[in-house]
Amino acid sequence: MALLEHVEDDPEIAMLAITGGGNIFCVGFDSDVNPNLVESLGVVSKPTVAIINGDARDEGLELAIAADIRIAATSANFAMSQCDRGSMPRFGGTQRLTRLVGISNALRMILGGEEIGGDDALSIALVTYLAKSPKELAARSAQLCQSILSRGPIATRFVKDAIRKGFDMTLEQGIRLEEDLYALLQTTSDRAEGVRAFLEKRKPLFKGA
Repeated sequence: MALLEHVEDDPEIAMLAITGGGNIFCVGFDSDVNPNLVESLGVVSKPTVAIINGDARDEGLELAIAADIRIAATSANFAMSQCDRGSMPRFGGTQRLTRLVGISNALRMILGGEEIGGDDALSIALVTYLAKSPKELAARSAQLCQSILSRGPIATRFVKDAIRKGFDMTLEQGIRLEEDLYALLQTTSDRAEGVRAFLEKRKPLFKGA
C-alpha cells in the first residue's frame, strides 16, 4: 500500500511494473494482506504492468488483472478457484475478468473452475503479450516499459483515464471526456516540448509538467 501511494504521489515516477518472486507470480494472499491492495493498484493513475513470471491464481490473478497491461510467460497458468472452497472472488475478480475476457470466458474460469495456460490466456485477451522463456520475458518486459516511459507522462495518464472511465460511459460522453482531456493537455509544457521536438526532429525531453 505504501509503495502504491509513493508511486501515485512521486512526480519522478512515470509507471509501475509488478512481478513475482521465483517462478510464481502469485497464487493467493496471506491473511494479513491489506484487502485494499488490489483496488489501490486498480486506481493508480499512472500506467501499470503485471509481468507474470509464473502461475497467477485466485487473488494473484485478481491482482494481475487490476494492472493495465499483462505480459506473461507461456508456462504460466491462470485460475480463479475460489468457488472450489465455497467462496468467491472478492477483490474485483468477477468484474475485471468479465470486462477483459467476456462473460462466457469469465464464467468458464470462475464457475467451471477451469485453469488455462498462457496460449489460451492470450487468445481470450487475458494477457497482451507472451514470452517463451525467462530471458524473453525480461527482454519483452523491458522493451514494453521503455516504450511507455518514452512517451509523455501526462499524456499516458490522460489516455489511461479516458479509456478506463470512458468504458462505462456512452460513446458521446467518452468522446467529450477525451476532448476535455486533450484540451487540458494542450496547456502543459510537455505538449509544447512534443511539438518542438517534432519540428526539430529529435526525441522529446518530457518533464511531466
